[in-house]
Amino acid sequence: MYERGKSDGCVVPAKPANKAAVAVAELVEERHPAKGNTDGETQPGRRAGIDVSRDLDRVREVAVRDKQVRFTALMHHITLNRLRWAYWAISPKAAPGTDGVTWGAYGKDLEANLADLHQRVHRGSFRATPSRRVYIPKADGRLRPLGIAALEDKIVQRAVVEVLNAVFEADFRNFSYGFRPRRGPHDALDALAVGIERRKVNWVLDADIRDFFSNVDRDWLTKFLRHRIADERLLRLIDKWLAAGVVEEGVWSEGQGTPQGASISPLLANVYLLLNDSSGEHAWLCCVTWVEDGLGMAVTGGRVVGGGVTVRTAGLRFG
Repeated sequence: MYERGKSDGCVVPAKPANKAAVAVAELVEERHPAKGNTDGETQPGRRAGIDVSRDLDRVREVAVRDKQVRFTALMHHITLNRLRWAYWAISPKAAPGTDGVTWGAYGKDLEANLADLHQRVHRGSFRATPSRRVYIPKADGRLRPLGIAALEDKIVQRAVVEVLNAVFEADFRNFSYGFRPRRGPHDALDALAVGIERRKVNWVLDADIRDFFSNVDRDWLTKFLRHRIADERLLRLIDKWLAAGVVEEGVWSEGQGTPQGASISPLLANVYLLLNDSSGEHAWLCCVTWVEDGLGMAVTGGRVVGGGVTVRTAGLRFG
């Protein structure tokens, strides 16, 4: 799942490339700092959650040091202060969920609301609300289903993502860029460009998992989470969101996978694909992945290597 020394020394570029010839991507594993490209702080892309704070430093240190350790006590990191910061990280213009509660309305009595939410989360009485189903058009003419979570679900999910990031960021491969702290699409594009320029590349393979979020196998997702998480209270909280279902035109349904649009879904998707991401270690293939999308650069002697497609879709065939 993770091999020390393969990607620890790599650097994510601090600036997106300006020239079109370079703005196609950035290498992946075993990349050393690019001269003149690491002067500033890496700009964060869109991500689910806020930066890992100091009280999680110990968790992160243990996760990096011991790849086999399972964390049994993480819920106490879902603090009132973390919930408060999660609230402020939400856009005031965010669409409301099925409960109709807006960011502004919740904030009118914010401290009392957060205190009550904190107590419910730790008592185990917090109940996940079904997501509100909406559709947005895709470039190919199809509609992309989104699940709009209720405001309190957004708050708690963001707090949970921050805690889980402290664990799983130690495991995620360096060529994975989607929805991760201090990484964005320009970083992934720069990585691909560096890989093409610095490696002998014969083929570029473009792969996409159709309807990925809807096809995530929940049982396997839970098994993957348990590789690192042994806090049953936290796992039950995640199970509540997976089982909450969706409401479309007033009708509830169980739904499938994990709702695309929920704050926690990108992190769960990255965990789900974690085992597949080990494909990038092979010398003949360099991968740049963005959640369900992947680009593979085959560096063999002139034949198409299907590993990029095979590896990226294997996660849907575990059962």
